[in-house]
Amino acid sequence: MIKKEIYYWGPFIDNVATVKAIFNSAKGIKRYSKKYSSTIINAVGEWKTYKDNNKKEKLNFRDLNFDYYSKLPRFTFLKSRYSYLKIFFTCFFPLKRLLEKEKPDYLIIHLIVSLPLILFLLFTFKTKLCLRISGTPKLTFFRQLLWRISSNKIHKVFCPTEETKNILERKKIFNKGILVLEDPILEVNNKPSEDKSACQFLKNQIILIGRLTKQKNFELFINAFSIIEKKYPKLKVNIFGEGELKSKLMQLVDEKKLKDKVFFLGYKKNIFFYLKNSKFFVLSSLWEDPGFVLIEAALCNTSIISSDCPSGPKEFLMNGKGGFLFKNNSIESFVETFEEALNSSEKALSEKKIIAKLQAKKYSILRHTKKLENLIG
Repeated sequence: MIKKEIYYWGPFIDNVATVKAIFNSAKGIKRYSKKYSSTIINAVGEWKTYKDNNKKEKLNFRDLNFDYYSKLPRFTFLKSRYSYLKIFFTCFFPLKRLLEKEKPDYLIIHLIVSLPLILFLLFTFKTKLCLRISGTPKLTFFRQLLWRISSNKIHKVFCPTEETKNILERKKIFNKGILVLEDPILEVNNKPSEDKSACQFLKNQIILIGRLTKQKNFELFINAFSIIEKKYPKLKVNIFGEGELKSKLMQLVDEKKLKDKVFFLGYKKNIFFYLKNSKFFVLSSLWEDPGFVLIEAALCNTSIISSDCPSGPKEFLMNGKGGFLFKNNSIESFVETFEEALNSSEKALSEKKIIAKLQAKKYSILRHTKKLENLIG
């Protein structure tokens, strides 16, 4: 039986959660599908690390013969815009030639989607185009216009949550139904960490994970924690991640005199050890869909405290049954919710963790693969 080919387009500048979703989706097709094969397009060398560490799975990659990813500027808005534009203009015709030569059955686009959308508007391909929308996108005039005029060229539109689907359908941008396709999660690694900070970490109780950017809203957490720790002085916090706001956040911790309580431990490839050994995972984001790390925390059986932000945590946590929800971007609400969580009985915490873990199973790689097979045809 000849398998139909699915190609993935998702050039990235920062290692965002969508990158994991693309890799795991391709891995799921490779591992479980009898109908389809998967290939990730490596536009500018951004997938090199994944390729080098992929000897076991043997995923397919197609290079566009560029290798300037490591030299791309990042971390500020203007620098990231420059990087996006450089990728757009250097990859436009190479992607066109690749599609014309290899004629994959499907192209699923995740990041820098304007490039393939404009390609499909200007040229005719045998490939069917599938648009995957992350979270609640900023519906700028240009983005809405591009999506509307390219709607007839799009075979399927996917999004990760019902909330995002409802928001997009109310806008009436697409001339077709929007399909919910949950992201595939990473399998949890049970091996102990060799990180030297592990011994210190085991004494800590709160964990936050994510890029140190405006979206993740770590500033709110630090300001709220400066209030909480006065009443609960034994609490300690580990923050994992890198980003443009790191210096600003570290300065805020210093100003609040929290340097002996809040620790910045950088990016960790295997975060599961730390999640499993934390009492609470906090998601302070301004928006998520619902957030890879939220699902990973549920799988690790860690109690969750999350902002009620668009467009997924509330849905994932079943309106608070699977964790604690606080009003988005509210210090007062967070402090109140955190105290509620801290003073909850082990039985109450356990009940929420069970519900969250059951929800997380919707995001398995196998389930994602089978659902993608059904939706894409």
